[in-house]
Amino acid sequence: MDTLPRSCAVVAGGFPCQDISVNGKGAGVDGARSGLYRAMVSAVSRLRPKIFVAENVKGLLMRHNRASLHQVVADFSALGYAVTYDLYQASDYGVPQTRERVFLVGTAPGVAPFKAPEPPANFVLRPMTAIEALDDLQEQPEAQETNHTWSRARRSLEQGDRRLRASRPAYTIRAECHGNIQYHYALDRRISMREAARIQSFPDSFLFQSKLRETERQVGNAVPPVLAWHIASAVNACLATTVREQEANSI
Repeated sequence: MDTLPRSCAVVAGGFPCQDISVNGKGAGVDGARSGLYRAMVSAVSRLRPKIFVAENVKGLLMRHNRASLHQVVADFSALGYAVTYDLYQASDYGVPQTRERVFLVGTAPGVAPFKAPEPPANFVLRPMTAIEALDDLQEQPEAQETNHTWSRARRSLEQGDRRLRASRPAYTIRAECHGNIQYHYALDRRISMREAARIQSFPDSFLFQSKLRETERQVGNAVPPVLAWHIASAVNACLATTVREQEANSI
């Protein structure tokens, strides 16, 4: 916290999901990991941004996590923010992956209401498929320098036994995925980290400066950049609307 600036217009982040995820232990925000959302509450309290964005897994909206959701909303609302939340399907926004995530958005008093970005109709009707995202990498040799390396872990009895289907988006990329990373739709191997990054919508120019296991965690924990762009554009529109309204009221 000592490195925070004195103020800022936007605070964005994602608090740990391990205690909320359907694959977790169900501790909710009282857990040691997901309870770290309070650090974000503290940052918002100190910086007083015009708007904040907090990301987490779909599990936050499930019935058994209702108390956790209400607690998170209440803690941010107590700071004076109007808090809304929506569930987003990444494939609706051009990400070649069926990844559902919750985004909570809070606006300060005097800031225009946040409007969730509408998904492009073409992707809702026809999501990007695994083969469209990965086909040109199929014959590429393994290469550490481009993150085109893959795990040789034994097959898992859970998600690690899944094989991509070429004609549909990939399954959700997981962070703890050494034995759970998906198999290629056509090749006898798991997908590479470059392929996983493609599925997350990272450009090939974005290189992960780490070994395989840590790269798996970074890729799996990330918010898909293309989905993040849509959220950020909606945040920018919200702030622009606020400025226009303030200018109109000052005339």
